[in-house]
Parts: sequence; structure tokens; C-alpha cells
Amino acid sequence: MAAVSVYAPPVGGFSFDNCRRNAVLEADFAKRGYKLPKARKTGTTIAGVVYKDGIVLGADTRATEGMVVADKNCSKIHFISPNIYCCGAGTAADTDMTTQLISSNLELHSLSTGRLPRVVTANRMLKQMLFRYQGYIGAALVLGGVDVTGPHLYSIYPHGSTDKLPYVTMVHCEEELLTENLFFIRQAEVVSEEAWGPSFAISLAVFLVA
Repeated sequence: MAAVSVYAPPVGGFSFDNCRRNAVLEADFAKRGYKLPKARKTGTTIAGVVYKDGIVLGADTRATEGMVVADKNCSKIHFISPNIYCCGAGTAADTDMTTQLISSNLELHSLSTGRLPRVVTANRMLKQMLFRYQGYIGAALVLGGVDVTGPHLYSIYPHGSTDKLPYVTMVHCEEELLTENLFFIRQAEVVSEEAWGPSFAISLAVFLVA
């Protein structure tokens, strides 16, 4: 008889832990004569770093509907092929369907050529599809993978333009799309130029993305 793995279900309902924490902080600030900082709405943050043996990709897990957190465990790192993955920011339906379509097309390409697809092929397919729709597909992507030519990392914008970079972040809000988050870049610039060469370690890459 096959064994069944049972995972702990996500906690349902509302959690008021942060509300109680905020109330304590607000009272403490008032006693000290300080004002709380203005609340800011942030969107999806995705990031990627190239290291000596591959790519490290990272994304948050929060999906929002306006000012409401709709899902705290949303998967934003999408499978493209066994050697290529993609982080998506923007409209969840657009990122899901775009990556699924490209994944299917790459599988057909792989079957016809008899080899694993190259990262540049996935990048070309994605940018051509997004450019065709002139930004109406709200998908901002960080594409990363390893092929016979080595590790590659691309940022892909909703209108179809792309950049190939050693590290990248994309922060998507409803009002605008911000790229190359300054805090992330400052962290990366702390690393010496030699560290970005062949000896760049995965532990440092994970630290930068996290």
C-alpha cells in the first residue's frame, strides 16, 4: 500500500499578532514623543544572482488584491524546463499563463532538437510574446538557468525589453515597475570585483538574495 504524506494545512482565519504588536509599538512611540512612519504599500519583490555553479532565484510569497492580502503562500518561482526557472511579478494570472505557455513551447522545442533548451531561447520566446501584446500582459520576470554555455540571468519587462545581468531585482507595484532595488545593489557592491568571478560562492549568492 502506498504511503501518503500528510502536510500540515495552512493556518486559517485571521492572525492578529501583528495588530497587537503594532498597538504596543504605537503606545511606546507615543510615550517617547515620536510619530509612527507612514505605512507604505509594496508589491512583489523578485531577485536573482549568478554564482560560479549556477543561479540563485528568490521571491516573496504574498499575493494581494488591492489592500487585501489574498494569499500568504503564493508560489512565484515558475518551472520553465528542468534547467530553467523564472520568477514572476505583476498580475498573477498573467505570470502563471505566460510561464506555462513558454514551458510548453520549450518542451516541444526540446523534443524536436533532442537537447535541453538554452536560457537564451526561453528569453527570446518570452520577450517576443510580451512585445506582441505591448504591455497588456502584466508580467515582469526574472529568468535564470544553466545550459551548455553556463549560467545566465535575464530581467524581462512587461513590454518585452530584456537585460542580461550578473544580479537583478524587480519590485512590482500597481503604480509602477521599479528595477534594481538600491538596497540589493548596495549589498552586491560590497562584494569585491574578484568575488564576482569564478570563485563566487553559493552561500554569498543566497545571502544577497535573502
